[in-house]
Parts: sequence; C-alpha cells; structure tokens
Amino acid sequence: MQHDDEISRAVRLHHWGGPEALVVEQVPAPRPDDKQIRIRVTAAGLNPMDWFMTGSAEAAARFRLSLPTGFGTDFAGIVDQVGRDADGYAVGDRVFGAALSRAVADHVVVEAAGSLSTGIAFHTPDGLDDRTAATLPIAGSTASAALDVLDLGPQDTVLIGGAGGGVGVFAVQLARIAGARVLGTGSPSSADHLRSLGAEPVAYGDGLTDRVRELAPDGVTAALDLHGTDTVVVARELGVPDRRICTVAAVVEGVRAANGANAAPDAPVIIADHVVAGRLRVPIAATFPIERIRAAVELQAGRHARGKVVVEP
Repeated sequence: MQHDDEISRAVRLHHWGGPEALVVEQVPAPRPDDKQIRIRVTAAGLNPMDWFMTGSAEAAARFRLSLPTGFGTDFAGIVDQVGRDADGYAVGDRVFGAALSRAVADHVVVEAAGSLSTGIAFHTPDGLDDRTAATLPIAGSTASAALDVLDLGPQDTVLIGGAGGGVGVFAVQLARIAGARVLGTGSPSSADHLRSLGAEPVAYGDGLTDRVRELAPDGVTAALDLHGTDTVVVARELGVPDRRICTVAAVVEGVRAANGANAAPDAPVIIADHVVAGRLRVPIAATFPIERIRAAVELQAGRHARGKVVVEP
C-alpha cells in the first residue's frame, strides 16, 4: 500500500537549456491508474534526443513537453505496483522500456498496453542485465527502423555515417546480422571501436568518397546517415539510389527518414534476444549516479563516448 506522502527522486527542468538546467528533486511518487504499472527504476540510458528536446522551447513544443518536466526516456527496473486492469505484469517483474522525458527517476509509470511514444515496458529476458536493457529501446528501435528501410541482405555493402554513436552501435551490428558488409565512418581514433562492432572503419571528412571507393571498389549498395547529410551526399556521388538511403538526424528531399516510432512494435524485444544470444553487444561507456546527471549528459552530448551512457538512481 502506497502512502500519500511517499517521496521519489526525479531529474527535473524548470527552464529549457543544457545540463545546467537539470536538477535532482524530491517529488511525490507517481501512482499508476487502473491500466498502468509503476516501475522502480534501476538504470536509465541516455540518448541525444533527451537533451535535444529539452534544450529549447521550440524543440520541447515538438514533443509536447511543458515545464516543469522530467528528463530521459530509456529505463530498466522492477515492477512495484500494478493497476487492477493492467494485464500481463506482476509485482517483481523485471522490465525495460521507454517513458518520454521522465525516465531518470526513482519511479516511472507507463501504460500496460502502451507504445514508445506514450510509454511502454517490455519483460526483461533472463541473461540481460538492467544496465544493458536500459540502453535498448530508443537507439535500438531507431536503428531497427532505419534497417527496415534499407532492407539489407548478404548482397549489400552499406555505408553508415556516424557508426560509432549510440544508434550506430545497433545499426552496425544489425546490418551485420542481416549479412551485409558494413563501412562505418568515424574519427581516426574510433577505428578500433568500429572494428569491434563489425564495421570496416573509414575516416569522415574531405575525401570520404574516394576513401570509400578504395575500400569498396565494387560499389556501395545502401547508406544510412546517423549524423546529418554528409553521408547522403557521398552515397549519391557513389551512385546509391535514394530509395536505398536513409537518414535519422536530418531531412533530405527524396530520402526516407526513420525514427524509433517507425520501428516494429517488438523491435526492442528482438534486439534484447540478440544480446542474450551473444549476437549483439552494447558497450557501456560510463555509468553515473543520479546526483551526477549533469556530468552524464555532458559526456553523452559530447558525442565522443565509446558506447552508451547510463544513469543509476
């Protein structure tokens, strides 16, 4: 039985901005309604969208956020309360999922039959730890949606721009699982990291088209741009048709864009199964306590972390 005065910690923003706007506050613990479940959060994975959508009023409006608001979307934890009509869950179940801009907290409430956009939880399979589970929903679903656009197979050589980032970790490995050859762009210092994921590294910047031609003299058949539009430009120069190019962080006329909301509903579950089976691994760059949320976001936003950044309440 929950007491009315039960207190929970949550990262909150009272004005839009960068890491300096993030504060850890004591708030009334959320309470699930009849069709909801409450999760005691054990880990929250960070994504670029977390700080992007709280960075300005304009971005926040696109996601229908209003002040004060929480922070972070991906979580893993343990169900500690279940609404009377919330089928499929029991107190004590391990789960992972997404709760838009409210996951970095002691507790989060989601719909038992929700979605990535409204809040959702999946059962965490045995063999998957909470830190890793907390990195899967948004980045994994985004990568899955992009790979669905490209429809890769063993006959493909795909160029992935920004391959070492949070979505790239999943995109490279899912492309390899599909049987494709992967060329991944990144800084020279990221070469070993990209190789560890299964990509052949190629340095981004001026001359990228020539470097790709040298690596793949028989051509590139598909391309995924995870950072902007540079990879789109190079792919077109290499003769890749627009129907086999996909973007995530930019809109380009004639090229399809993908995001996590476009992914198959069971994409996070499939990716979790790949992790448990050893087909896909998620490098964790760093783990921070909730009190150091500003440092965690600064590291993640710097885009130089080799893997995912996780916060533990």
